[in-house]
Amino acid sequence: MDMRALFRIAFFAAIMIAAVAASSGCASILEDDRLVVSAHHSEPQERPAEEQLIEISSYEELREEMMRLVMEFAESGKLIAYSYDGDISADIARARVEIMNVDPVGAYAVSSITGVATRIVSYSEVEISIEYKRTKQQVDSIVNVSTLRYLRIELLSVMSQYLDEALFRTSLQITDEEIDSIVRELYYQNPRSIVMLPVIVAERFPSQGSERVYELRFRYIEESGIMQQYDTNLSRYVRRNAELAVGDNDAEILLSLVEHLMAACAYEQGLARTISVHGAQNLAATAYGALVNGRAVGEGYAMAFKALSDELGFDCRIVLGNLGEMIHAWNIVMLYGEYYHIDVAMCDVYGIETAFLKTDADFAELYSWDLDNTIRCNGTLTYEDIVVPEEEEPDETDETDDTDDPENGGEEPGDPGDAGEPPGQPVDPGEETPDQPDEPEDDTEA
Repeated sequence: MDMRALFRIAFFAAIMIAAVAASSGCASILEDDRLVVSAHHSEPQERPAEEQLIEISSYEELREEMMRLVMEFAESGKLIAYSYDGDISADIARARVEIMNVDPVGAYAVSSITGVATRIVSYSEVEISIEYKRTKQQVDSIVNVSTLRYLRIELLSVMSQYLDEALFRTSLQITDEEIDSIVRELYYQNPRSIVMLPVIVAERFPSQGSERVYELRFRYIEESGIMQQYDTNLSRYVRRNAELAVGDNDAEILLSLVEHLMAACAYEQGLARTISVHGAQNLAATAYGALVNGRAVGEGYAMAFKALSDELGFDCRIVLGNLGEMIHAWNIVMLYGEYYHIDVAMCDVYGIETAFLKTDADFAELYSWDLDNTIRCNGTLTYEDIVVPEEEEPDETDETDDTDDPENGGEEPGDPGDAGEPPGQPVDPGEETPDQPDEPEDDTEA
């Protein structure tokens, strides 16, 4: 084959390759090029899944979705409206006001909220931006409370853990005085599990409304971790001291408990004059002060005695009142179905017989308290019924001792001189004796 023939064959082959390439859609074929085929779409693609937005069509749905963003603590969000019933821009402003001024969580947590509606051909896109004045942790810690009983349970848990803050959402209309009363009641009922009465600051969100968030802030003399250490120490001391109470019956065990507390604690008479309110944030007014530190005022004795009595299963209560002109605290205890006053602090100062197992009538002259709202104490048992003086030992002298012989100048049996002094005469706590400390003169706590 000659060169012309070869050239013609090569020429026709090149034409055939070019035709095939043209029919396949390639614009050109170069060395090392690869064939890439791209499909052509004449219709617009669907919105990517991650950009799919929640659709709203009314004010109720708009407000619900804006509130959902708040509850999720989202800082921004987008909504879409294809067919909206109303003026969406006006409704955004309306929802903003309701969330920040009417809704409890919104009023508590949101500092600002804005929304912009943008019209895009056949639909509107709404962009929401939110700023917060609380943390997500605070919003998540809001507890829904429907009854006072449940509120008490939650407050007891918060106080026992010495938390700085408690958040409740409720329709209960509770005043500051009622909150303070519940907190104080829980404290005086639980001296072992709540070392100290906190100072409370309460705030409501919104300030008015049928349902609100209550923010309660608790303040102690020490930070939470130290208060929890106090709590652990107190529990240990309560167990140890309660185990030391002995006796053949409940009356003797109760008396032993009083005696042991008197031995374990010293009365802070000087400090008592400086404490002017019940529940003062001073350890001397707590069970911790009496049992762990060993020094207390009247309220500290009372709180410690209740903690010990609770440990042993006695029905024991705290009484807040006055001793003379000064504020004071003591206990009421049930024994054999009857109730009695016991003031361990004054037992320590003036003697057990002066303030142990006393009735309302016994205390009426020196003490004052809310008698109408306090259980009546009219028990019949007395300190003398529990502690019977031991009979005198017989004289071990010779039976023929002249002193016993009437003929030798001895006394006749049964003479008044044999009667002796009556045992255990009570001492009036108000009387001054050489060994007694001065009775407090001002209106401060005993």
